[in-house]
Amino acid sequence: MKLSRHWAVAALATGLILSASSFAVTPSVADSAAPQWQRGIEQQRQADLGNGTFLNPVFAGDRPDPSVLKDGDDYYLTSSSFDAYPGLPIWHSRDLVNWQPLDHAISKNVGSIWAPDIVKHKGRYYIYFPARTGGTEGSTRSNYVVWADDIRGPWSEPVNIGLGKYIDPGHAVGEDGKRYLFLSGGDYVQLSDDGLRVVGEPRHVYDGWQYPESWDVEGYAQEGPKIHKRGDWYYMTTAVGGTAGPPTGHMVITARSKSIHGPWQNAPNNPIVRTVDRGEPWWSRGHATVLEGTDGRWWMIYHGYENGYWTLGRQALLEPIEWTDDGWFIAKGGDLGQPLKKPSGAKIGQHGMALSDTFDGRKLGQQWSFFNPAQDEYQRLSFADGTMSVQGKGKTPHDSSPLTVIAGDKAYQFDVQMQIEPGAIAGALLFYNDRLYVGVGSNGEKFVMHRYGQERPVEGLAPGKGGTLWLRVTNHRHIVTFHTSTDGKHWQKYPVQMEVSGYHHNVAGQFLALKPAIYAAGDGRVHFRDFRYRALP
Repeated sequence: MKLSRHWAVAALATGLILSASSFAVTPSVADSAAPQWQRGIEQQRQADLGNGTFLNPVFAGDRPDPSVLKDGDDYYLTSSSFDAYPGLPIWHSRDLVNWQPLDHAISKNVGSIWAPDIVKHKGRYYIYFPARTGGTEGSTRSNYVVWADDIRGPWSEPVNIGLGKYIDPGHAVGEDGKRYLFLSGGDYVQLSDDGLRVVGEPRHVYDGWQYPESWDVEGYAQEGPKIHKRGDWYYMTTAVGGTAGPPTGHMVITARSKSIHGPWQNAPNNPIVRTVDRGEPWWSRGHATVLEGTDGRWWMIYHGYENGYWTLGRQALLEPIEWTDDGWFIAKGGDLGQPLKKPSGAKIGQHGMALSDTFDGRKLGQQWSFFNPAQDEYQRLSFADGTMSVQGKGKTPHDSSPLTVIAGDKAYQFDVQMQIEPGAIAGALLFYNDRLYVGVGSNGEKFVMHRYGQERPVEGLAPGKGGTLWLRVTNHRHIVTFHTSTDGKHWQKYPVQMEVSGYHHNVAGQFLALKPAIYAAGDGRVHFRDFRYRALP
């Protein structure tokens, strides 16, 4: 492929040639002084330190609203997937620290998925979740359930159970043997015996717990109720204070009752968990699931933002709890900046999964999800001979439903080979949402810079004659650089760099994370090969 003059000037402006082996970074002084994670697949951060302790996060990267089911000696986890489809990823563990992927529970786009609850009832698995369509203004909401007789699937089509004014359903079985959903705002409603429809109208049962007015929070936002039973008591563990905004906002509270129908009594030690100072390593901690480990020790798993890294999204944190003589629980993990003793249970394999992809399978790899896809989106894809071919859609990343992966590292690099057919445009990105992204695209002849969710030059890039190139994106603690290559060996630095620490919810909304991504736009097809991800020191 011949480089146009525009392409050559852009690529050669600095005169820098970079090989994959020559790239080196130096951790900051603060990072060097802090306890360090183990490194796992592709040098990704790993919580298990190999000496009987672990260092949070147990799930690095965007794993918000984690819901965990204990099923014998096994644990299963899912989390909010928002606009990413396939969605509702399911993970398996036997020690709460090392997790391996199973599959996704949903592929049909029903909207932005928030705060699910995964449960097992009479041998069948269920995931209850809310979904919203239409954005933050003029949106419509409903609640859904999917079910399966095997945790590995297949999962049912989503069943719409309504309750559109509520979010964050939490499943419970009362002393009467009936099934219930607890909802945002302190309401609850009975479910049918099969768990697939609502019986009657929601009732208000819990007024929450009010924090001091002097605290800096995003808003009251009583949500995320999770019910567990210990002895004669039901416990309702809830989040208040808003999930983003000030680092000191989000928190975990709990209440208890001897009847599922109340009255509910607040814990005298509320909040159970709260970030008190912005100097702590984890911000906005909240939205907990409480569960007993296989050795009788008790735990909370919840989410939080890493200090200075809103861009990574809300990551999953694990904290031990202890029970008091009067039947309440207290958090014992501190600010979670130091290693903690691991739960019991066997390590079933290497934690996490590779984000790299040689595209040698017959379907989309588990690491990938489309952003807000159409119902026929998967028909854009075909696989053969180590190639994922994607039919172009739209004109820019804004309307092309990019394919994204979840990164959990503060510094990383990825590159990909793209064969661009005539009429297509393709590129590599850091993608937050369809209004905020950064990257480089090409029509096979010229480049276009994507900055701040806009195309530079403003008119974007028209489809061209196509060609083959490699793109590399490096995110080194929010400093982003791009490199291009015509042979995958010799790399030339793109003349524009970016700083992306502001690409997060408190700027753009939607509670998402900044993710590595690739896209295909225009009328032609793009053939992607050898996507390679690696975490950096």
